[in-house]
Amino acid sequence: MTHNISTDLDKFYVYIMASKTGTLYTGQTNNIISRVYEYKYKLIEGFSKKYSCTKLVYYEEYKTRKETLEREK
Repeated sequence: MTHNISTDLDKFYVYIMASKTGTLYTGQTNNIISRVYEYKYKLIEGFSKKYSCTKLVYYEEYKTRKETLEREK
């Protein structure tokens, strides 16, 4: 299965990560591939690491960081 995720750093993403137990974590980034890698290998300290939110379950693409921050909230 392939995904059409852009590697263009001029795009921004709001995303939801999930754990096997159903815990959800939302965030925003301009590099979705790198960010998912960090979660998958638990490289980011905090909530997502504590609750093992390692699976990308949803994302949306935006043109500006402002849009992603508004959507994330």
